[in-house]
Amino acid sequence: MNLYKYVSEQINEKLGMPVNLESPRNREFGDFATNVAMVMAKQVGKNPRDLANELVGKLTELDFVADANVAGPGFINIKLRDDFIWQNTTAPKQMDNATPQTIDLDYGAYNVAKSLHIGHLRTSIVGDTFNRISKFLGHKTFSWNHIGDWGKPMGLIIAWIERLHPELPYFRDNFDSNTPVNFEINPNELNTYYPAASALAKQDPEFQARAQEIKAKFQDGHPGYFALYEKFLSVSLNAMNNTVRRLNILPFDYDLGERNAAKYLDDVEEILRDKNMIYESDGAEVINVKRDTDNAPMPPYMWRDSRGADTYDSTDLAAVYCRKKTDNPDKIIYFTDLRQSLHFEQLFRAADMSGIFPYDRFEHIGYGTINGADGKPFKTRDGNAAGLDDILDMANDAVQERVKESGKELDDETIKTIALAAVKFNDLLHDVRSDYVFDPSAITSFEGRTGPYILYTAVRLNSILNKVQSSKIKVQNEYKMNTDERNLLIQIMDFERTIVSAFENRATDMIANYAYDLAQLINTFYHNCPIMRDDVDDETKLGRLHIVRVARDTLATTIDLMGLKVPSEM
Repeated sequence: MNLYKYVSEQINEKLGMPVNLESPRNREFGDFATNVAMVMAKQVGKNPRDLANELVGKLTELDFVADANVAGPGFINIKLRDDFIWQNTTAPKQMDNATPQTIDLDYGAYNVAKSLHIGHLRTSIVGDTFNRISKFLGHKTFSWNHIGDWGKPMGLIIAWIERLHPELPYFRDNFDSNTPVNFEINPNELNTYYPAASALAKQDPEFQARAQEIKAKFQDGHPGYFALYEKFLSVSLNAMNNTVRRLNILPFDYDLGERNAAKYLDDVEEILRDKNMIYESDGAEVINVKRDTDNAPMPPYMWRDSRGADTYDSTDLAAVYCRKKTDNPDKIIYFTDLRQSLHFEQLFRAADMSGIFPYDRFEHIGYGTINGADGKPFKTRDGNAAGLDDILDMANDAVQERVKESGKELDDETIKTIALAAVKFNDLLHDVRSDYVFDPSAITSFEGRTGPYILYTAVRLNSILNKVQSSKIKVQNEYKMNTDERNLLIQIMDFERTIVSAFENRATDMIANYAYDLAQLINTFYHNCPIMRDDVDDETKLGRLHIVRVARDTLATTIDLMGLKVPSEM
């Protein structure tokens, strides 16, 4: 049940006016509060407190309201009936949606022949969590990993392999694609090719020119370059999938990037030229996306560069065209670095002006950076940008150290599960648009606002339920709740509102903060409400076991929506 929605709708109908409800953290005076009397008093010409007293009389007629009272200059506090809370608290389940949307989600955006780095962490975690939330709410989603697999980097990598292995037949213009070639590429070595080639290209004009020549021939379909590309593409995709599994994110529906989009360039160009949208500027071909209402500079959108080559801009627009034809989505949402905001504003305008996809059905969720203690983008001790595996390894080491200090013994898989929860929960905890500091020691604490604390709470609930048979936990029609039990059940009933709000506000931090608040109330309940002790009567024991089960199911669902896993022990 969406408690907030239900109570709001019932009160709105009863009072015949829209009422804004608040959920106070301190429920001593009420479960909900509203300032509707203070808002409406001037319109009806009454004193706010007098009007509030009139409204209280109507509110107490609602069958789920135990009490309503006036506080201060006209605030109304509303307390719900205990039996209403008890009888309507259930574990969450995937929702039916009368008006589901089809949503294309663009996140990941990994690059061929490049190891994933810290910049890929937030797009992967936030994109995956939003995907899970959307599916839970009954929407139809398609996740796109728009891989970098077509432009300048491919020319550099092939040129570097040619430099290392000039004897290979791939570089011959008469290469036969049926030719068997005994050549294997080590994934770790492959990750070194692009950085080395890029560095050489900056110093060696001849190598730079050769890489550009190879890129052009590759994009024109050179059979040898394509055969070599297919070899290292396979190695790279396998490495990407290993990381996806390590991050425990859902498999992408499409691992298709610039190469796939390039197939649609001719179709898109025909649309653009029919609308006279392409014009020449300094030897390049561009699209003017500036509006008369723009106050800030708005550069043109680059269709082809001055060398006549396809651009990142052109393949992004072609990708939109592809998605419109493939999925026909109601929305296309991108999860990338906040610093790419200008590019996506240009893309959305170009797509809208061309009639390919409407401007108001695009969204760009820009995320902040992950910083070190010095406030600068996080780097490893050697000063290099941290790889994604480096981040996970650091969290693993920190968890192992904590477990060692505690004197516990946990297997490697459990350590990895806890470390991953530490990294992902810490990321989700922050507003996606804000920067945050990555501190392996802090995020792996088993106390406080951390992933391990959330998992520990779930393990604690599972431990209780493992001691009893589920069939013996019978839900009673009536149960006299104490304050800790009541507060926990109300938080459980706030699950649906939280998930809906997280989706509507594109705010994945709401689900992480909900998980922490829920875990806190669970642990307060655990400490203050004994369950299996001999001095606990059967009625109380059954009531509390029911609370444990719905709390466990709610927390487990929340954990799953964040892409975390609950270990068997901690």
